[in-house]
Amino acid sequence: MSDFPLIEWTEADAARSARWRSEAGVAPPKRVVIADDTTNADTAYKLACEGTALLYRGDFQNARLLLQAMARRADRKKAKTGNTPTEAFNLHRMAQAQRARTLGMLLIPFDAGHMIPLRRAPDVHDACLEAYGAADEAYVASLRELLGLIGAHEWRKNGVEIPALGSRIHPYYGVFSPVRGEYVDLVARTALPAAAESLAFDIGTGTGVIAAMLAKRGVKRIVATEQDPRAIACAKENMQRLGFANRVEVVKADLFPQGRSPLIVCNPPWVPAKPSSPIEHAVYDPDSRMLKGFLAGLAAHLEPKGEGWLILSDLAEHLGLRTREQLTEWIEQAGLKVVGRETIRPRHGKAADADDPLHAARAQEVTTLWQLAAANK
Repeated sequence: MSDFPLIEWTEADAARSARWRSEAGVAPPKRVVIADDTTNADTAYKLACEGTALLYRGDFQNARLLLQAMARRADRKKAKTGNTPTEAFNLHRMAQAQRARTLGMLLIPFDAGHMIPLRRAPDVHDACLEAYGAADEAYVASLRELLGLIGAHEWRKNGVEIPALGSRIHPYYGVFSPVRGEYVDLVARTALPAAAESLAFDIGTGTGVIAAMLAKRGVKRIVATEQDPRAIACAKENMQRLGFANRVEVVKADLFPQGRSPLIVCNPPWVPAKPSSPIEHAVYDPDSRMLKGFLAGLAAHLEPKGEGWLILSDLAEHLGLRTREQLTEWIEQAGLKVVGRETIRPRHGKAADADDPLHAARAQEVTTLWQLAAANK
């Protein structure tokens, strides 16, 4: 752990320090004060807004209550709406980032071995080990991040039900959970190309849910690619759980594996914006890098008469971040043509939430499976 930065503070008139852990890549706060069960929410929230972190020394469950009270104060702030969908999106992301920074200022101490030296603290060893790895010395982390680790551990342990798959997928911390099942439904119902029963590529597999769906549909061999070591381990474990390990090969690759395939599937991040944390790489694709890379390399990796399936929400179009004309132009420039499309409406709660700052865009959202082929075939 010596590679991790130090967080420093004064306690009982003595200088103190410990390692700082943040999976989101947040730098250690520069100002730290001690908080305990006597610290009220107004004081804590004011200090956090000013950039002062609070290292908790009281009862763990009271720390959770304090964080909830700080969250309520953060949510009382009236959000700016913006005059255009793009302004609304940018203001919403700024507000989310500010909220995360503020609530991330409530800190929890850890002893070596991921033990929390606070009254009524839960056993978080397994959740922290999965996300942080081993801890051979004391450290400090955000309570908000810790609660995220605990939630991710429960998802990994219990799995996420995927109705189209008829089974559960177990996501790792930092690997995007397939809580939106529409894209899996599209893969489940779209007619397979003639030769696709023999082989398919799944580009950017994540948890492996699309590779698993293709295996369930009878594809004999799937090569699933990923760059993130955590996602590779996650996908491999899911294939083992589902009994597909002998048919799904998970390999490390930037987009495509070697060779050609009659079916190549990709569900890239849907929004062309900069991610603010590692988990957001599954949602935000700066300058549409993955989308453009998939389209540019697709024709060279398709078998004759093969199809590429691009699964993409049009939310970015409704937010003014990308146009349909840009997408179709990238398809044409890549030497591809559209041979079919399947669409589906979102089922998640935000699509019907009129109070959501992005409701106008979400209400129009459609997810499309674009069936692409080489234009000269």
